[in-house]
Amino acid sequence: MYPAIHAEKTPDKPACIMAQSGRQLTYRELDERSNQAAQHFQSLGLRRGDHIALCLENHEEFFVICWGAQRSGLYFTTISSRLTAPEVEYIVDDCDAKVFITSDAKREIAAGLVGHCPNLIARYMIGDPIPGYESWQTALASQPKTPLDEESEGAPMVYSSGTTGRPKGIKHPLPEGPMGAPNPISMVLAGLYGVVESSVYLSPAPLYHAAPLAFTLACQRMGITVVVMEQFDAIDSLALIEKYRVTHSQWVPTMFVRMLKLPEEERARFDVSSLKVAIHAAAPCPIPIKESMIDWWGPVIYEYYAGSEGNGFCALNSEEWLAHKGSVGRPLTATVHILNDAFEELPTGEAGGIFFESDAVFEYHNAPEKTADSLSPQGYSTLGDIGYLDQDGFLYLTDRKAHMIISGGVNIYPQETENILITHPKVADVAVIGVPNEDFGEEVKAVVQLLDTADASPELAQELIDFCNEKISHFKCPRSVDFEAQLPRHPTGKLYKRLLKDRYWGKKDSRIV
Repeated sequence: MYPAIHAEKTPDKPACIMAQSGRQLTYRELDERSNQAAQHFQSLGLRRGDHIALCLENHEEFFVICWGAQRSGLYFTTISSRLTAPEVEYIVDDCDAKVFITSDAKREIAAGLVGHCPNLIARYMIGDPIPGYESWQTALASQPKTPLDEESEGAPMVYSSGTTGRPKGIKHPLPEGPMGAPNPISMVLAGLYGVVESSVYLSPAPLYHAAPLAFTLACQRMGITVVVMEQFDAIDSLALIEKYRVTHSQWVPTMFVRMLKLPEEERARFDVSSLKVAIHAAAPCPIPIKESMIDWWGPVIYEYYAGSEGNGFCALNSEEWLAHKGSVGRPLTATVHILNDAFEELPTGEAGGIFFESDAVFEYHNAPEKTADSLSPQGYSTLGDIGYLDQDGFLYLTDRKAHMIISGGVNIYPQETENILITHPKVADVAVIGVPNEDFGEEVKAVVQLLDTADASPELAQELIDFCNEKISHFKCPRSVDFEAQLPRHPTGKLYKRLLKDRYWGKKDSRIV
């Protein structure tokens, strides 16, 4: 289970097809270019356990870089191309990257890193490099296309934001087995979702996200053609399913919403009968949306609940979901425990912290206190979510990690946004919360207490949004601002966000719509 094997068997088969541009990367090309990348990393002095980072849009070279690191025994961190330069800088420094690779499409981010990140020994740009960067294509051109003398498996180290807003790297031990041994995701694809070498996988999401990264790389281990969308579009998605006879795909609920909102005659003109499995994850799917998708695509909708920590995996198919609407599945790789704040087991049907009992080993890089916080005294680990089990053992989520906002499948932690807004000269206090949004599930809203209530106005609301947009990524910024005379704080200083959120969520038992 490795691209090199498929390069021998089916050298001209596409390992990757870029949907909009039509550019392809065959298994021969993926094998040769990833060998060149691995040789180059070694020529720079990188050795097993060292780290690289990349920040680029969906691009076929993404796979060359990742496989080059994977077969060099390196950790590789894929950074969101939507972040600002200071946000990227933090991750590059924190993950101890020695090499950073980006593209000319991200030259603004790249320029902001020049003169920063002192641990880097090399910086590369795909395309036309700016000052401070070397050409990635030129660097690889002089390298041999043969494998390293001693290949070893590397691993991704993705970053997931913490409740303080600072991202945290999720680090697993490097694999010790032989090259090409099946990994957990490839076993899930084959065993649970019936993926075979003739399958075609459509990936409509950014490759830097943990799930698209893990699933596309696992598909290439298995010799499958992966169709990658440069950016999601509802009509294009349906057209691609028909054009390439896509058998497997993975989505977030927002994408379902966008496709369902297409005119009926538009939806009906595409043949999606090739789909055998359409997986969704990353955010809970509204029950009416999932019902409509099953009505449209048939019982091919599958769901899973898991985290990059790899500590547990829950899943269910369409039939199971229809019998347990709202569930995220039954645990397949761990035992789920529902614990109260005293870490005591709660009875069936009662909501509490969701903890997994498993053999998974992970740590939060450079953050031992966060690693410790994720564990119960029994040694169980949690992703920080709240939920309950029904009498059949199906898991339901009833709340989110602390104050996290999930908008269109993207995790947003409000503390960072609050830290920006509180610096505005007219703001006395601020709470950033997630409120209902028909398309994205949730959107970011700021509830602001002003120093002078007389200043409240639509113009000031827009000023605060613009103030935020100047400093951090737009997807973390509020889409709307409300003003309150006094925010609900306890004398100890604790902000009761639940009291604010209830006003917008109609005091529902669940925070998930």
